[in-house]
Amino acid sequence: MMTWKFIKPSAAPRSESVIVVSGLPRSGTSMMMKMLVAGGLEVLTDGLRGADENNPKGYFELEQVKQLPEGDTGWVQTARGKVVKVISYLLEYLPAEVPYRVIFMQRDLVEVLASQKRMLERDGKSEGSARDEQMTELYEKHLKQVEAWMRRQANLQVLFVSHKVVMQSALEAAEQVNRFLGGELDTDAMAAVVDPALYRERKSD
Repeated sequence: MMTWKFIKPSAAPRSESVIVVSGLPRSGTSMMMKMLVAGGLEVLTDGLRGADENNPKGYFELEQVKQLPEGDTGWVQTARGKVVKVISYLLEYLPAEVPYRVIFMQRDLVEVLASQKRMLERDGKSEGSARDEQMTELYEKHLKQVEAWMRRQANLQVLFVSHKVVMQSALEAAEQVNRFLGGELDTDAMAAVVDPALYRERKSD
């Protein structure tokens, strides 16, 4: 039996909310964006970062999101009823007057770190000097802070989704996400885009 973690301080209609897909880098955010597109939702993306070996299905990113810390938030009002990917480190910069439904992807940190290393290797870059233990500690601290922050926001509804569960039970995951977003999505189509072959940095049970 799955456990789905759900934070619901408010219940603004989906049409009035910005749907945000968030999480750490390499936690499955691009996969969830692809699922939501297949389900029938409109996503905000500029296509500047195309599909590559690291993300063969695409990234679904919007460059303006990176400017949130600089106060570039005017576009958020136009995103109501649509989906945008916002990395966990940038969530706090979203304007507080807008309601959000946040789908927060969770992945085992061993897999996250392994995936990040493989991505750097494919791109021919150094993985840096920080050890896995240090990065794990930093990520754990960050995730605790983000969850605590989200719980304090009256304008957020949050569904935590396990990357592993999506890979192993795509239809059930799609149905949970659909319920969170109020129904009406094509869950069969959402499940169909999940490709287990891309679960390349799998932690041994």
